[in-house]
Amino acid sequence: MIISIASGKGGTGKTLVATSLALSLEDNIQFLDCDVEEPNGHIFLKPVIDSQEPVNVLIPNVNEARCTLCGKCAEVCAFNAIAVLPKKVLVFPELCHGCGACSYLCPDGAINEIGKSVGIVETGYSGQIEFIHGKLTVGEAMAPPIIREVKGHSDPGKTVIIDIPPGTSCPVVEAVRGSDFCLLVTEPTPFGLHDMSLAVEVIRKLGIPCGVVLNRDSVGDNKVEEYCNAEGIPILLHIPLDIEIARLYSRGVTLVEGMPQWIPAFRTLFQDISQIVSRQYSERNTR
Repeated sequence: MIISIASGKGGTGKTLVATSLALSLEDNIQFLDCDVEEPNGHIFLKPVIDSQEPVNVLIPNVNEARCTLCGKCAEVCAFNAIAVLPKKVLVFPELCHGCGACSYLCPDGAINEIGKSVGIVETGYSGQIEFIHGKLTVGEAMAPPIIREVKGHSDPGKTVIIDIPPGTSCPVVEAVRGSDFCLLVTEPTPFGLHDMSLAVEVIRKLGIPCGVVLNRDSVGDNKVEEYCNAEGIPILLHIPLDIEIARLYSRGVTLVEGMPQWIPAFRTLFQDISQIVSRQYSERNTR
């Protein structure tokens, strides 16, 4: 089963929940940190990294001797990564999505693709937990290629917990796609509700069942709970606003390590998710 831990915005406690859930479960756990622009799961799980591999994307390389400046490459590029001037073709690697259309459709065969490094993927272990995370090179614009490489390490024989980037943009869609369940972490504030509602729209478009963890409970108002009740979204766990939790987090200590009394709650959370996923599969199979 693949469980994604997401949020509509940063700072809601997404990594707090993801790492605590991973540590609360038994063996056969895989933790994927797909927040490749700012991965911080390693700060809490403290894995021993034993391998590192580069992530490359293919970008066009124009052979000017063969190019006739016909403009076909710029015409087919959906991302404006190529511009054809009167005497030269300009390539903008930062805009290129590596789709290969320009090289495939070039009538003169003047374009080939070359690899460009955009980041790395590191793997290792945190105790019995298999750990994989990606790091986007500073200055690079596109996270999805790194995220795809991280997810490529998913083991279908394990319970996979994915720490999703914040927000609702392309990296989030790439990271959460294919999950069996998405756990949305939010806080009971107007900002929390606004951004969570946007995340719910994305998750529903992807056809993934979701539930909510309400972090820093007891602050703000009850609008998030009213929204979840109206939308039929279960609130699966309440985590209170607690200065001791904040102290632990600031020292890189997970909730269940610093306060082991939370372990049963996270195990119950996992059981609730498993039941929802099983029910969803049963309903789909009976249609």
